[in-house]
Amino acid sequence: MKKNYPLPLWTLVIGAFAIGMTEFVIMGLLPNVASDLNVSVSTAGQLITGYALSVAIGGPIIVLATYKLSQKNVLMLLMAIFVLGNFLGAIAPNYGLLMTSRVITALAHGSFFGMGAIMAASLVAPNRQASAMALMFSGLTVSNIVGVPFGTFVGQHLGWRASFFIIALIGIVALLGLYFLVPKKEASEKAALVKELAVLKNGRLWLTLLISLFSISSVFALFTYISPILMQVTGFHESAVSLILVIFGVGVTVGNVVGGKLADWHINKAIISSLIVFELFFVLLYFMQFNKLWMVLGVFLFGVIAFAMLPSLQYRSMLVSKDAPTLSSTLNQSAMNVGNATGAFVGGLSVAYLPLKHLVFIAPLLSLIGFILLILQLSMTRKKPDPLSTTVSSEI
Repeated sequence: MKKNYPLPLWTLVIGAFAIGMTEFVIMGLLPNVASDLNVSVSTAGQLITGYALSVAIGGPIIVLATYKLSQKNVLMLLMAIFVLGNFLGAIAPNYGLLMTSRVITALAHGSFFGMGAIMAASLVAPNRQASAMALMFSGLTVSNIVGVPFGTFVGQHLGWRASFFIIALIGIVALLGLYFLVPKKEASEKAALVKELAVLKNGRLWLTLLISLFSISSVFALFTYISPILMQVTGFHESAVSLILVIFGVGVTVGNVVGGKLADWHINKAIISSLIVFELFFVLLYFMQFNKLWMVLGVFLFGVIAFAMLPSLQYRSMLVSKDAPTLSSTLNQSAMNVGNATGAFVGGLSVAYLPLKHLVFIAPLLSLIGFILLILQLSMTRKKPDPLSTTVSSEI
């Protein structure tokens, strides 16, 4: 009989759900925030940019600053920072303080997923570690289906501040769960700071981070402009876009679960096969985008295939630097957030100079770079094995 996942793991899922809400709900509330704080919508949009940059930069800094603490205590500290940031955002009287609250909240993001992934893996048997990590990340994906629409609805009817209050309350639930349910690891299991920093000298880690960065970039190169594509290329009315995005969210959740199973099966083969299927899928998507029915299916499949890569990319970063997995796991979160920004930037260049329908041919070029780097790394590993990547290289 299939074993259930331990209760402490679900606490991490709740934390991931709350973080997903606070990251994405602002997108649907930008007009409300801009009007209330007397700033332009474009200025309000910088709250998203500020958050993303803070995730990328703050995560590794938090890991190094808290290396002496147990994983449980660090996760509790991160969730406390998250709650504080959201409460501060809910009462922010001006734009400057709201931006400050977003920066504070984002500090918890990268570190929570980086360290939470390690905690999730430690709670289950080795042959279920990638699936456990995928389950934790499902909190982030489910938040896009349930949490973000709910938070947007609340914000539009009760004021955007109410959304941040609710998110803070969910964060408190996660904090209490961490305190009462998550086991405390012995301090001796923590890597020394010198060992954590030594991993930065590992060239294979940096190549792994580049693989994550480019592999995920294609997702956001297309997804950033999915609404214009649905309306201007496929011909959907604006009112249908939100429903289609929910379908995308369902696909993302399915892909995350499938990706965890694939990573447990064979991590490198999982990434290679996912990237190949992803590249081929973009060819099909070019034709699907001209038909409404096919495009709905295409958006769902896009979510499944794109996010099936995430568990493998995250788990691989831990294995490549297994002597200091906390920092490498968090750095991988930073790399993927930089990948998000890179994809959006490249997508913006494409739609500025080429017809919108051609974005499906430009977007996959980024993941193709990730695929080439992966093949290069595996080739190098076969010729000259790296002690830090023995686990990874032995699986292919």
